[in-house]
Amino acid sequence: MTERVLVTGAAGRIGGYLRARLARPGRTLRLLDVVPVDGAGEGEEAVTASVTDLDALAPACAGVDAVVHLGGYAGEEAWDDVLAVNVHGTYAVFEAARRAGVGRVVFASSNHAVGFHPATDPVGEDLPPRPDTFYGVGKATGEALGSLYHDRYGLDVVCLRIGTCSDTPPNARALATWLSPDDCGRLVEAALTCRAPGFRVVWGVSANTRRRWSLAGAHELGYRPRDDAEAYAAEVGDRTSDTDSYVGGEFCGPAFDAGGS
Repeated sequence: MTERVLVTGAAGRIGGYLRARLARPGRTLRLLDVVPVDGAGEGEEAVTASVTDLDALAPACAGVDAVVHLGGYAGEEAWDDVLAVNVHGTYAVFEAARRAGVGRVVFASSNHAVGFHPATDPVGEDLPPRPDTFYGVGKATGEALGSLYHDRYGLDVVCLRIGTCSDTPPNARALATWLSPDDCGRLVEAALTCRAPGFRVVWGVSANTRRRWSLAGAHELGYRPRDDAEAYAAEVGDRTSDTDSYVGGEFCGPAFDAGGS
């Protein structure tokens, strides 16, 4: 029997990382984005639609076993844009999944949902929302929607508070917060295949020597990271900023006071 996984935001950076890493025999990836997804091959289906369009999401969720929700703005934007795409779009994904009888949603949340918490060691998974930007508010709202759709409708929901997901760590802060593309694939695979997670919020970070964020919850899902940002320490350097004492790093700084306008 073929497993079908809908991936929203599939044309984005993390979507690109996950396409090959989630490919499995007997699994079809249904790749959805507002722009056409290039080169859909064997084991893939391409759907061009916006996550804000509930009518388009309904058929996209038909026959789907799980949704990996990546779609939305990947950084700070004006409030109206965050509200329309990251907040309403996440609602639409959960609602379409519910209507289609999808059993599980893996939501790409962010460390910025809790960015204004101090980056003490260790940082647990049970931090309440303390967003650092409108973008962070959108991610915190997505987590709240996941909680609602689990408690009211029984969806299994795993929210991943993703750190710095990039090919290599871009700065000194990322030596602690980096999530490698390979570990991103391992984390999402664990979230898709673990048994009956209920509603869970876990950190998305690699096995970094300087990591502060707890991986206890992610380990319970079966996630076993293999990469360490320390391999890039010499080229990144040790220059930190005044905002690195916060979980959200530079997102807590004055450059974001304008709310993306």
